[in-house]
Amino acid sequence: MVAQSRGGSHFHIRAATPKDLTALAEILADSFHSRAGINGWMYPLLRLGIYEDIRNRLNQSSPHYICLVAVVCPTARPNSWDYPAGTVEMSLRSNYPWCLGNSSPYPYLSNLAVDQDCRRQGAAKQLLLKCESIALGWGFQDLYLHVLENNHQARSLYFKLGYRLHRSDRSWGSLLLGQPRRLLLHKHLHAPTR
Repeated sequence: MVAQSRGGSHFHIRAATPKDLTALAEILADSFHSRAGINGWMYPLLRLGIYEDIRNRLNQSSPHYICLVAVVCPTARPNSWDYPAGTVEMSLRSNYPWCLGNSSPYPYLSNLAVDQDCRRQGAAKQLLLKCESIALGWGFQDLYLHVLENNHQARSLYFKLGYRLHRSDRSWGSLLLGQPRRLLLHKHLHAPTR
């Protein structure tokens, strides 16, 4: 799947491979962790933890797990072919995993992140659209993800693509420390007409 964004960059969406792990860990660490202050000292450990987490998930070979990468096509950047510009993971989750057989699983998106140099060029949108296609292929018509309430750019993208608020998750951090709430968003998927 190759897509052209409004900025003219081309992205190819494919499944992640072990050779992508270092780049994916860097993209995710940069997207979700600050290097300011003490976090600068912790950054290498955080990146290593992310690397190991993704490596373990890739090695599990579950039929309902996929890690996708958006790679820059050579026409946009000749020296960057097949280097990850963004990533997203999709797996099945359950509202009540401890209730075996009583909770219907649903596709859930996590770790959507795009390299700083490739943001606002369409990579995140293409990754999300590919996940929707895969979820339909798995036989599901609903897709869920979390976003922090103060992540306005991500929320704007999700709402433009048809995601809607399903519920607001309150935590001790949001209640006592003023941290942003996690919003669970939902999108009902429609199979393409033939």
